[in-house]
Amino acid sequence: MEINEFLKYRTELLEDCKDEEGYVSESAFLETILPSLNDAKLVDSESYEDCYFLLQKDNLKINGYQINESGERLQLFMINEDSIDIMASDEDLSVSQKTVYDSQFNRIFRFINKSIKNHLDDEVQDSHPVKALISFISSSLQGMEQIDVIEIFLISASATVEKRGSIPQPKRIDFENESISVNYQNKEKKTIKKEIQVYKRLIDLNFLHSVLISQGNRELLEVNFTDVFGSGIAAIQAADEVNFESYLCVLPASMLAELYKRYSSRMLEKNVRSFLQFKGVNQGIRDTIRKEPEHFIAYNNGLTITAVGGDIQKNNGKVVINTLTDFQIVNGGQTTATIYFSKKDGFDISKIRVMAKINVAKNADEEKLNDLISNISRFSNAQSKVSTADLRSRNEQLIKLKSVSESTPTPSGRKWFFERFKGEFNTLLRKNPNGKTKINNEYPKERRFTKEELAKYFMSWGDQPYLVKKGGEKIFKQFIDVISPNENSKGIIVTRDFFEEVVARIILFKSLEKTYGVGKNAIGQLRSAVIPYTMGVLYVNTNGSKGSASFDLAKIWQLEGLDEPLIQMLNELMILTNDLIKKYSPSDDYGEFSKRKELWDAIIQSNEMKQFVSSELFQDGISKFKITKEELKKREQKRNKIQEIDFSNLYDNARIYALSSAYYQKLGLLIADNISVSQRAKIDHIINCINNKNDISEAHCYFEKELINHVRSENPEIFDKINYEEESHWIDNLNEIVNIYNHCLKEGKDIRSAFQKERELVKLKGGKFYAIYDEIGKALEQGKLPSMKNIGNINRIN
Repeated sequence: MEINEFLKYRTELLEDCKDEEGYVSESAFLETILPSLNDAKLVDSESYEDCYFLLQKDNLKINGYQINESGERLQLFMINEDSIDIMASDEDLSVSQKTVYDSQFNRIFRFINKSIKNHLDDEVQDSHPVKALISFISSSLQGMEQIDVIEIFLISASATVEKRGSIPQPKRIDFENESISVNYQNKEKKTIKKEIQVYKRLIDLNFLHSVLISQGNRELLEVNFTDVFGSGIAAIQAADEVNFESYLCVLPASMLAELYKRYSSRMLEKNVRSFLQFKGVNQGIRDTIRKEPEHFIAYNNGLTITAVGGDIQKNNGKVVINTLTDFQIVNGGQTTATIYFSKKDGFDISKIRVMAKINVAKNADEEKLNDLISNISRFSNAQSKVSTADLRSRNEQLIKLKSVSESTPTPSGRKWFFERFKGEFNTLLRKNPNGKTKINNEYPKERRFTKEELAKYFMSWGDQPYLVKKGGEKIFKQFIDVISPNENSKGIIVTRDFFEEVVARIILFKSLEKTYGVGKNAIGQLRSAVIPYTMGVLYVNTNGSKGSASFDLAKIWQLEGLDEPLIQMLNELMILTNDLIKKYSPSDDYGEFSKRKELWDAIIQSNEMKQFVSSELFQDGISKFKITKEELKKREQKRNKIQEIDFSNLYDNARIYALSSAYYQKLGLLIADNISVSQRAKIDHIINCINNKNDISEAHCYFEKELINHVRSENPEIFDKINYEEESHWIDNLNEIVNIYNHCLKEGKDIRSAFQKERELVKLKGGKFYAIYDEIGKALEQGKLPSMKNIGNINRIN
């Protein structure tokens, strides 16, 4: 991988972080990077507490923090400000010396040490957002007793390289873990001595680009038992099948406790992870640990562990597992967490042993691997019910939403880009180097959203905004459960109307973000909590109330924004909500408490909020967006009766056609030495389809996407070597057809008649092949897609 590719990605990252004045702030950069850490499962959520603090005289700094879901790990974030300087040279951004990063880590390490020793009290005002963190770290009962691990994330938009040799190459730098000795008094006033582990993680362009090209798959966790525990795991082989091997073993509880301390929820369940309340540990398991530790192995169902490889030694029937790659506990997360927290609470776990079944997958591609591990997770989990909803980007509802997004323009004719899998938009840009400007103009960052952002935007419109504040897979799972069918419900029918409502929620959320502001011009420092809370207040007092009127999100779609009275009202509502979060939080750690239902209940039931929603300001603000619940119900019933056409494969065809057969001919030549005979045949088939105006099948369109992603991952510089002239009329012609079709659905008009009318207009203008509109209208009326030959003939009409 050329270092230039990392630096190109840096340019794209910084471009996405720029504000209206073209300035890249550290907070904007951190917000942009955190979803990648969440994708890699290094953090539990992309939500964090912004607490930027810089003390020049002591050379210390911090940008933000979060406490992980199970509460024992404090994660600190710091931006290397020099790396996001748009004037920095490529030489400055190519780092080869470990000492460069060590000096940055030391800045935040100084912050930790001074906070523990209460040396920052005179430096920080009580109102500063970092004050809550300093108080937490220096507190015996809150910080020192709760936290076992501090994880430092140094985020640097630099490439880490090995400069020896003619061409710099990417390299990885590992940093030594450290520990901090602390003494504190527990609730019984007993002095406790404790070692807090400090882990350092460099998040550089190497890492960020890796997450991008892996399409958001998490960073594989490799556990080296020999390094951590001095020896491997003794096991017996239970099965050796085509796609997996199974081993049985007995693990000491102390090993599980140490693994959880090191890796926390990263090692719990691929895809579905845990979704268990670790703080409320299982009382039955805890009682066995306390009263009958020697019977634990008999009473407990044990663990199911998956991996995709490792160092497994077999000698004369004896098996020793030294390392496991992509180590995941897919059943037994509750057991593991309970053992860890029981030890933390002082219980003796030395006599406890746990049975474990380790399944190591083999001879499977990524798709089959995901299915295999997902099924192991589903069918082995007996203690806690695990949702069967597909949380990956290939969830059927997300695929349908992607299709609808591509074929649904706004009233002004613009489109929104739904990034169903990470890196999809970036791959589109890389695939079309000649068309980057056009693509960016067509889909500016304010009209793009990821599936994780979608969950946040969608779920903010409801009566549980405190869950949105938790972010990450918590809220994403909840979102998938809401929209996906299951044994208890049919789920949501994803139609154009549904997509329009989704976009309306996004517009509302983004409008609130803009109104709340950032930095010195912001209402406060609680934006990530105030915005979902504000949307929740609006929902609860309109659509979620027993009153006769609802808030009509369709009007936001029609306006493509909010009107001034609504903006003014929401601004005042956010100011109030900001104040109430501070008033009703039991401590000054407002960000943490805004994740709790108790705070939300206190605010929504407060006299201050009741007075506001009954005020003239509130009622005037929503007046233009009111709709009766009866009208809303009729609209939804009408929506559910519509069987809409899926244009996704036709759009895939149009995008491939637009690149031209010459593009794929050149691509095939450039990768000829790295593809199989079967892949070569598929590329030739696509070229042949374009030349003969034949439709490209879904299977071949999927192959094209996978091929492009592979090239993007392994040899992205190839795209720069392909010169072509985009034939954009294919997409323009398809958009014209879809617009007519959408208008018919919206207005309840006859599809065939609408296309006949279009035929007559073209005929009057003297256009050729006007009869093609009859063929297209007839196909759509029958619920069928027009052919690419039909689409191509439109090009010769005007």
